[in-house]
Amino acid sequence: MSTAIAEKSLEKPVERITSAASDTKALDNTRFASAPLFTQLSRAVHDASHRHGAPQSVAEISITPTGGGVGGVVRNLDANRPLSAALVSHLQQALDEHGILIFKQQRLADEALLAFSTYFGPVFHSPADVPVLGSSDHGGTAPDVVPVANVEGGYTGHGELLPHTDHQWTPLPSAASLLYAVEVPAQGGDTTWYNLAQAYADLDADTRARIDTLQLITYNPFVRTAGQKRPLYRTPDIAPLGHAFPHPLVRTHPRSGKKILFLATHSEVELVGVAPEVGVALIAFLRAHIQQPKYQYTHRWEVGDIVHWDNQATLHARTAFDANDKRVLKRVSLAGARPF
Repeated sequence: MSTAIAEKSLEKPVERITSAASDTKALDNTRFASAPLFTQLSRAVHDASHRHGAPQSVAEISITPTGGGVGGVVRNLDANRPLSAALVSHLQQALDEHGILIFKQQRLADEALLAFSTYFGPVFHSPADVPVLGSSDHGGTAPDVVPVANVEGGYTGHGELLPHTDHQWTPLPSAASLLYAVEVPAQGGDTTWYNLAQAYADLDADTRARIDTLQLITYNPFVRTAGQKRPLYRTPDIAPLGHAFPHPLVRTHPRSGKKILFLATHSEVELVGVAPEVGVALIAFLRAHIQQPKYQYTHRWEVGDIVHWDNQATLHARTAFDANDKRVLKRVSLAGARPF
């Protein structure tokens, strides 16, 4: 940069900032036309920064419990509009309290969904050597917005999905996900969430003491081929596939401090340093405990719903639906820290 250009760039900084706030042209990208934005995330946040109007406030929305074992319903929020700092904090606290938040009557493009989602954290991406949903078709990295749909380009089809937590087999499992309904079937395709924090709290003191320090390996389902045996517990006679990343069976929520029973009901797992026969029985007991109806909320999707769930503190499952019906949802997953 020449001295003349540098000096010019420093002239009247207060006036330039004021002008940028009052003139939308100051925010456009015409100066950088030779290097346009090409990632969906960059475009999403860039476009969101150009939206006008006062940020939404806490006073504009309401949150009511679902009446089930987990979840709250958020009304009067427009995910296309900017959110105030107080509202973002309020929603994050509500997620910690309720486990899932349901935003009704939304209408979003993919970029708007991505911009809204990233108020609550950065996008999750698994390392390229640890496959997850959508990564194999995109060079080892799943797209920021994953189509959970039974149409071309979508994933998970129309069958039943058993209770699980996303990305539990990765080094740093995702912290949360947001799922937005574009098309829904006439019947089926409902999603049930399970409250893992309450499931842990309800265990007797002896069981809690027994499991509090155990480490659990959840094996990656994406390294097994279709039709290959998928055991519920890996015993020594079953060769492990892929690398193992042990995480606490009982993890601590990084914000709320709640203890969470971090266990899916039908994944292939193994307890570290526990005799196989003891591990099989213990995991079966805990899984039966988690699946009690009192911990569940089942959501019947409507077009325009966004469900934001805490992937650290809940499981989710889906019922099957008619393959001739379309079910098109869009998912953004948010990055998490190493469980502790």
